[in-house]
Amino acid sequence: MAEPMRFPSPFEVGTPPGAEDWHEMYPPYVRFTPERRAEDEARLWFYNGMHFPEPVAPFDLLVPEIWYIAIGEMNSRLFCIPPAMGVDFRVLNGYVYISSVPVTDPRKIQERAQLFNERAGYYYANWRTLYEEWTQKVVGEVRALQEIRFPILPEVEPKEWVFSRRGLGTSYDLFRAWTQFLESGNRAAQYHMEVVMIGFAAYLTFYDFCKRAFPEISDQDVTRMIGAIEVSMFRPQDELRRLAQRAVELGVAPVFQGRGPAQEVFRELERTPEGRMWLEEWKRSSDPWFYVNTGSGMQHQHRAWVDDPSPALDALRVLIGKIQRGEPVERDVEAVRRERDEITRGYRELLATEEDRQAFDQLLALVRDVYYSIEDHKFWVDHWYQSVFWNKVRELGSVFVQQGFLQNAEDIFYLHHTEVYQGLVDLLIGWSVGAPAWGPRHWPRQVEKRKALLERLRAWSPPPALGVVPEVIGDPAVIMLWGITPDRLQVWLTPEEGKVVRGAAGSPGTAEGPARVVHSVEELHEVQPGEILICPVTEPSWAPVFIKVQGIVTDIGGIMSHAAIVAREYRIPAVVGTGVGTKRIRTGQWVRVDGTSGTVTILGE
Repeated sequence: MAEPMRFPSPFEVGTPPGAEDWHEMYPPYVRFTPERRAEDEARLWFYNGMHFPEPVAPFDLLVPEIWYIAIGEMNSRLFCIPPAMGVDFRVLNGYVYISSVPVTDPRKIQERAQLFNERAGYYYANWRTLYEEWTQKVVGEVRALQEIRFPILPEVEPKEWVFSRRGLGTSYDLFRAWTQFLESGNRAAQYHMEVVMIGFAAYLTFYDFCKRAFPEISDQDVTRMIGAIEVSMFRPQDELRRLAQRAVELGVAPVFQGRGPAQEVFRELERTPEGRMWLEEWKRSSDPWFYVNTGSGMQHQHRAWVDDPSPALDALRVLIGKIQRGEPVERDVEAVRRERDEITRGYRELLATEEDRQAFDQLLALVRDVYYSIEDHKFWVDHWYQSVFWNKVRELGSVFVQQGFLQNAEDIFYLHHTEVYQGLVDLLIGWSVGAPAWGPRHWPRQVEKRKALLERLRAWSPPPALGVVPEVIGDPAVIMLWGITPDRLQVWLTPEEGKVVRGAAGSPGTAEGPARVVHSVEELHEVQPGEILICPVTEPSWAPVFIKVQGIVTDIGGIMSHAAIVAREYRIPAVVGTGVGTKRIRTGQWVRVDGTSGTVTILGE
């Protein structure tokens, strides 16, 4: 029997110099520890750079903690997706690694299939109504989160509280706000996974049907049959296009020339009636559409456009220039729809029986509804909710600053959420009796140490995977979103030589041009028109750069990743899930992207 393919053991990976104490930032239950070594070494763990591209600050760990609980519960306990229990996670050198937990017993899979058909079937039969209700639930959750207040601690409580016999002090209000905040985060995580996990399962059902009915069909043709979508995640870009057009119409386009910071641009616009008219329209678009952050929403440092408009202004400059030159700035949705309908008709005509055609029609109708929500939901939770969530943490940070526990509100992100609770107790004991607290002597030093540790960890390059490659991967989200399959992992394990980098075919077509390697949103302004974007992963807020580039290559992602979906909608060739694209390709090299075959060829310097 052949030995299974292996990546390095997580226990063999070294620590970056100067970061030896990194593990002190994270509780033991999320680390690779000796107590679980045998089990952890026998599993596959892959780097989740899609959602956590940078080492995770201690407070930010709250997100994977509650989100992976929600994924597991929706998969295993609520909808009972037959082959998948969910994902487990660990932190190594500050980076998040995840592992799919499969169901391997055929009898158990069959039992779960019966439960899934009944439970998920109810959702599928009522999907449009349920998704509309789901959207309203999330909007209500955002508004409720915005209303939470972390009170500043007074010198003396208001006398009205005495005479109204309130019986409760500010310490109660602060504890209650903290509890409400945590409850909101947990609800949002559960709501998020409520639609996403069975959404991927529905797509995988349609995908499997197509692979059985049409053995030669490509993964791309399956995805192209459900394209031409209009989703909320495209709305921020639509609003920028509208604002660019208004800037030209109002005669304020020259204000956007140059590379001045957003504050200077807005101050200049305030000086004229036309500029103030434009600013009013900006404000109307901002809530909620500019609560789109520069990352996945899972890490606090990726700020929303409402907090830092710089990425939006960079996009406006490009859009205004295109409008002034008479170039198109809209997605060609009609062309994508025509291609979609033509491909769909062609495959449908290949089916031999009316029964097969009816099954095809039913699955296609369902998956188009579900596919819409897979991309649409990202705005409501990953961006709008999460941007408000992180700003609410900053408000709590200000309370700690007032009491001398922290130097500035951002420092709270260097405390794990359980440490924040401990800090609250310490703070309130000291405040309530006027005695010195322990925290001001402890946390500022810890924060500075952790800042230095995370800076060293950022310079480390995490391996794409760890542990043993399984024979079968059955989790729909792992396959469709991350593109993790045994075949893809084998490609990552095979040393690539020569001039070809291989990945998954994300969006069809070919393009040639100079490569631009980008590792973070801070580097996006360097992308020039006509270049090929090479990056670890794209984010929704990167959409403005799609109007510049000819092709896209990512290290991470499957055919249902954001990069692949948006590239297909913008009709840009894309290769995703290369694992090593940003390592093998350098800025300035001339490359050819073949999004039909899933290859990237380095043609020269």
